[in-house]
Amino acid sequence: MAQIDANGIVVNIIVAGDDWNVEGFVEYNDANPAFIGGTYDPDRDAFIPPKPYPSWVLNEQTCLWDAPVAMPTDGKRYQWDEATVNWVALEN
Repeated sequence: MAQIDANGIVVNIIVAGDDWNVEGFVEYNDANPAFIGGTYDPDRDAFIPPKPYPSWVLNEQTCLWDAPVAMPTDGKRYQWDEATVNWVALEN
C-alpha cells in the first residue's frame, strides 16, 4: 500500500494484507510499483516514479521515464549525462 498526500505524491509505502484498506492509501503491485517521492495518477491508475532528469520524457504506456536518446546496446556500461543530453561510457 502506498500513502498518497493531497498532491498525489507518494509519502510512505507499507506492506499489508489484501484485506487492509485505509483512506489515503492506494494498492500497488510488482507490475506498477510505488516509489517514495513519485506520484500516483488516478486517471491512469498508475504510479509514476520521480523524474530522474529534466530532459527525460514520460512513456505513456509504461508510466516510466525514457531518456531522449536510447542507451547504446554494445555491452559497455553507460551513465546519463544531462549536460550533453547523452549517454557516456563508463570506464570498467
